[in-house]
Amino acid sequence: MDPVALPRPLVLERRLGTGPEPTTSGGEMLQLALSADERTRLRGLRQSRCGRPLLLQLPRGEALAPGEWLAPAGPGPQVQVQAAAEPVLVVRTADPLTLLQAAYHLGNRHVALELGVGELRLLQDPVLEQMLQQRGLTLERRLAPFLPETGAYGPAGHPPSAHHHGHGHSHDHDHGRDAMQDEVPGVGDGHNHHASHDRLADHHP
Repeated sequence: MDPVALPRPLVLERRLGTGPEPTTSGGEMLQLALSADERTRLRGLRQSRCGRPLLLQLPRGEALAPGEWLAPAGPGPQVQVQAAAEPVLVVRTADPLTLLQAAYHLGNRHVALELGVGELRLLQDPVLEQMLQQRGLTLERRLAPFLPETGAYGPAGHPPSAHHHGHGHSHDHDHGRDAMQDEVPGVGDGHNHHASHDRLADHHP
């Protein structure tokens, strides 16, 4: 039996910025839902919401922003980046100082944070959850888009991966790998394990 031919991925090479749908789209639009970590990686195989394979071959630069449009080098459908829902932890307290102290300790561990009025958001992590509970904070688990602060993490504005602990490593390097192999099933899942180990070694939360 002949193997089923897989559709060729749409190669995306241009960033068109955010805003309304570009007038040059030719009527076809695709949506690409990405996690916060995936939005920092500008190369590799992805999949649109409708299941169409997409190959990112974007120039190095800042992380992708929700609402940003991507396009192939020539004619073809344009793709809008969206923030995928992720398992986040919403942190609240009635005491502003306690919340500020929590933000300080999380930032000291290079944890990516989304800052809101009266709350912090971070990706769920059992070690961090225990630390925050011990500090008397109110925690809520939620499945929601995660939009961490990115301005202070490096020249490209990328939030740090838990694997690199904020050392300014850019995620769009392919290190000599074929970009088609950038996304390997299982890679990137549970990406907080190394960070959790480091936090356990910290006796001064």
